[in-house]
Amino acid sequence: MFKIVLSTILSCFVALSALAQTQIPLPQPSPNASVSHTIGVTEVTVQYSAPGVKKRQIWGKLVPYGQVWRAGANEATVIQFSTPAQIAQEKVPAGIYSLFVFPLDSARFDLILNKQASLWGTEDYDPKQDLIRVSMRVQTAPYHETLQYSFTNVLTSSAILNLNWENKQLSVPIRVETHALTLKAIKDSLATAKPTDWSAYAQATNYLLTQNSDHETALDWINKSISIEENFYNVWLKAKLLAQKNEFEAAWELNKKAQQLGKKTKDAYQSYAQEIEDAAILWREKRFNRN
Repeated sequence: MFKIVLSTILSCFVALSALAQTQIPLPQPSPNASVSHTIGVTEVTVQYSAPGVKKRQIWGKLVPYGQVWRAGANEATVIQFSTPAQIAQEKVPAGIYSLFVFPLDSARFDLILNKQASLWGTEDYDPKQDLIRVSMRVQTAPYHETLQYSFTNVLTSSAILNLNWENKQLSVPIRVETHALTLKAIKDSLATAKPTDWSAYAQATNYLLTQNSDHETALDWINKSISIEENFYNVWLKAKLLAQKNEFEAAWELNKKAQQLGKKTKDAYQSYAQEIEDAAILWREKRFNRN
């Protein structure tokens, strides 16, 4: 009898354990959300839980003035930067941070980044761990039932991070040193490039051409590319480099050489043919004008 009772108890326990482990997907009052954007070569990601207004008074009541707010729901909102960045005038190292908002009153809000990246809301929040605290731009905005983060005005080196909820939009500017970061990444890549990889130096040169900067470095790189394997593309890039410095005589001569080399690889050359041939006409005229 004892064995039968024990067996029954164990069977019930196993059944209850299995029942307790069953996870039924149900709608959440503040579902998880994330938004990510690449600014130049920097990826910025915000992860948060998105509460709804649900007919409540938000500012000054659900979100009291004079208290640190988790800027979302559930766990603390977090923001991650893949490279160093700048918010307003404050520098932010690459990494992940808790993101809090401090509403002083209806028109003044501060953004806080805190080094404690694994908090439940504001529990155990330590202001001594704050990395930065900056003022946010506050605007009246179209109604948002659900709290939402977004990136706007995204350029190569900057963007605006926005928080919209109910009838307010809170914003801060983000800046990154895209050119310096890209230049470092290029140099790191070239340091590990294969000795036969002429295209790596050509790509690096083309980037500096588009930026119209670091001309001498670009010239060194394209000469390296040509020394590995001369072809119409790297000769064409060198021609453009010289034209960028108003050296039209030398640029025109290299242009003619690029066209000759292009005949050896007609399929690849066709994508550049019109641009190269148009430049030849322009540079020939400028060559005579400068003389």
